[in-house]
Amino acid sequence: MVYDAFVLLSFGGPEKPDDVMPFLRNVVRGRGVPDERLAEVREHYMHFGGVSPINQQCRDLLAAVQAEFAGHGIDLPAYWGNRNWHPMLADTVAQMRDDGVEHALGFATSAYGGYSSCKQYWEDIAAARKAVGPKAPLISKLRQFHDHPGFVEPQADGVRAALATLDPARRATTRIVYTAHSIPVSMARTAGPTGGRYTAQLEETARLVQARAAEDLEHDLVWQSRSGPPQVPWLEPDINDHLETLAEKGVTDVVVSPIGFVSDHLEVIWDLDNEAKDTAARLGLGYARASTPGVHPRFVTMVRELVQERLGDQPHTTLGTLPTWDVCPSDCCTPPSRPAKRPGAAA
Repeated sequence: MVYDAFVLLSFGGPEKPDDVMPFLRNVVRGRGVPDERLAEVREHYMHFGGVSPINQQCRDLLAAVQAEFAGHGIDLPAYWGNRNWHPMLADTVAQMRDDGVEHALGFATSAYGGYSSCKQYWEDIAAARKAVGPKAPLISKLRQFHDHPGFVEPQADGVRAALATLDPARRATTRIVYTAHSIPVSMARTAGPTGGRYTAQLEETARLVQARAAEDLEHDLVWQSRSGPPQVPWLEPDINDHLETLAEKGVTDVVVSPIGFVSDHLEVIWDLDNEAKDTAARLGLGYARASTPGVHPRFVTMVRELVQERLGDQPHTTLGTLPTWDVCPSDCCTPPSRPAKRPGAAA
């Protein structure tokens, strides 16, 4: 297979206050969510000046990947397209067509299986190509990478660095808490060959990171950013509820590691650096938040290795035991009947 471009696929986010409500309306389009509900989420963005960090993080990652490609003789022009805000993927695909691109490799800013974290990107690609019409380039999405060394090792570095900021005299009563975006329980139990992939992969990532960063300590996988009607079950426990439980059990300090994210999206800096941090302070817990991969050199190298893997120049590299596919089975990850993400969620 011949590939002639690379495209970064992401969620998108507002870059000024006037962008926030149009962006949120894009996120919930077709779901009947009133502006009154969106206004609550808007306040999270306004706390940071109406700017989500995700777009700049994508620019930084794209620049780092381009430099990595150049340093290893990979001659692929690089593009970037989003699901919900500019640059929109359809506009990017149109530009790729105009540039003569025929078949690109796509890297999504999500490590895991599941509808919002994987299959919806395939849907984004199909919708963008349909909007562009004839001669729209093909885009083949690179595989999930939850157990790739280039994803696991930066997460472990983040946990070790966070631990170093806590009181070493209380290490025996310190806990590592891994977090990811909650999803409806019905989605987590999706039938088919990839049923339960999201939770299984996250559990494996947590084990792999823990073994490299703090194998002498106990750890948990919990959830954040739950949304939707209260009568619809979502994965639990929530990070804030879990901190309450840990404090009752005599835990004195926690490191919170958002392994469900590749960079410091708004949900990381709001839900963890504000809400969870405030909960920990109220409970008297020492608190440190581990960094995400971002543009960690090993993570950037991983992107290049995934490309070379598809080109046939690199072995399939994994640390875990769960299978992954270059092309997911057609019946995997059924779209949800309710929104998989709350407004403002970043994959």
